[in-house]
Amino acid sequence: MKKIITIAILFFSFVSFAQIKVIETVPVEKLGKVNNNYIQKIGDEYTVYYTSILNDDDSSPLRKFSFKNVNNDYTNLYNIIIGGFTATPLYDIKLELPNNYIWLHYTGNVVPDKATVQFMVSSKDRDAATNSVSEPLVKDQISKLFQK
Repeated sequence: MKKIITIAILFFSFVSFAQIKVIETVPVEKLGKVNNNYIQKIGDEYTVYYTSILNDDDSSPLRKFSFKNVNNDYTNLYNIIIGGFTATPLYDIKLELPNNYIWLHYTGNVVPDKATVQFMVSSKDRDAATNSVSEPLVKDQISKLFQK
């Protein structure tokens, strides 16, 4: 009986101090892609990766902003961006995300096919304040990026 108890204690001590653990992973989905710009979905969090036209010497030109899809925010963001193309006159739209402020900067003619939008992203964190501007995207590129 003592041997069984000793073996059981040794077994449980090995199990409780195991070095390898299985961690549940969430699949990563790459949604639309336009040039180097793309949207990635992990669980209910969307991350928009975009090429910044403001070049910093110490970092890559690829930037990102993220948000969770609470209250259908992914579709709402798409609708806000597309709605800005039809506004007369074209005007900037300011959005607040959990970690960033985003200005949707529209430029172009009255002709809707020639209008472009740029993401102007500013960090809320004043200590690590970063600002970046995406390359201009036309309406069809936004639809392709959001897979709409």
